[in-house]
Amino acid sequence: MREKKNERTELRIGLPKGRMQAKVIELFNDAGIPVSVDEREYRPRVGNGKPQALISKGIAYEAKLLKPQNIVEMLATGSRDIGFAGADWIRELGVDLVELLDTALDPVTIVAAAPEAVAEAYGKCKGNIEVVKKVCGRTPIVASEYEGLAKEWIAKNLPGAAFVRSYGATEVFPPEDADIIIDNCATGTTLRANKLSIIDTLMSSSTRFYASKEAMQDPVKREAADSLILLFRSVLEARRRVMLEVNISAELLDQLVAILPCLRAPTVSPLGKGDAFAVKVAAPRDTLASLIPEIKRRGGTDIVVTQMSQLVP
Repeated sequence: MREKKNERTELRIGLPKGRMQAKVIELFNDAGIPVSVDEREYRPRVGNGKPQALISKGIAYEAKLLKPQNIVEMLATGSRDIGFAGADWIRELGVDLVELLDTALDPVTIVAAAPEAVAEAYGKCKGNIEVVKKVCGRTPIVASEYEGLAKEWIAKNLPGAAFVRSYGATEVFPPEDADIIIDNCATGTTLRANKLSIIDTLMSSSTRFYASKEAMQDPVKREAADSLILLFRSVLEARRRVMLEVNISAELLDQLVAILPCLRAPTVSPLGKGDAFAVKVAAPRDTLASLIPEIKRRGGTDIVVTQMSQLVP
């Protein structure tokens, strides 16, 4: 049926609202798929709405802005084909999706935290809730947006504690409205500002690219998802590397090449009469501080460092 002229398959994308939104949209843009978002609307324009930018081998993209937890639920029901969410919400909601790519964007840890006195009591109690009760003056209350994760943690670490569901700003609950919180933590600044100490780490999470199982059974949608994975990986890899170019005399070439990090092998091109060479590698960005001085020590000259937009191995 899809071979009919002008017939298209629609790939339904869930884009995350909130802290993940900016970096996910930037990832699309850097991959050459512009995404335009009107702050008053929830249906971003992918490819600026131009058919030639939207359609590839009979695929059209349709996007909607949703909370990450809703994206997870909609992927599970099949109303969305692909989307972005944190691994924390996959575990929290207990759904079975296909993880296509860990972007490593917006990394967080899910932690249990408490005021200092409660944290100290918890450290000594070894699961004995009576010790924590004495400090709290009541049955300890655990507040979290993550109901499933929190109840699992309570059952394992503090049986008998009560649970209260929060809907954002969980860190403000202690000490009056809760004694322990379970929340995501990026830098720990918010916890410290609210005088909370981490007492346990439940898991690590980051922005991941997921698909519904149903969508991945469709060969056209699977191919479209694979193309997106390739593009996203090329952007993420390019962000980790720079193009490093250096000139070197022929007699010093081998000792320079020996210390150059690269994907496979450096590109070496002769200069002039062949008595010197231009060497080019895609080097990890985090090696530059030590690498560039070493290149100079080994006789390298005219070093040029260039930012790449995409890198496809």
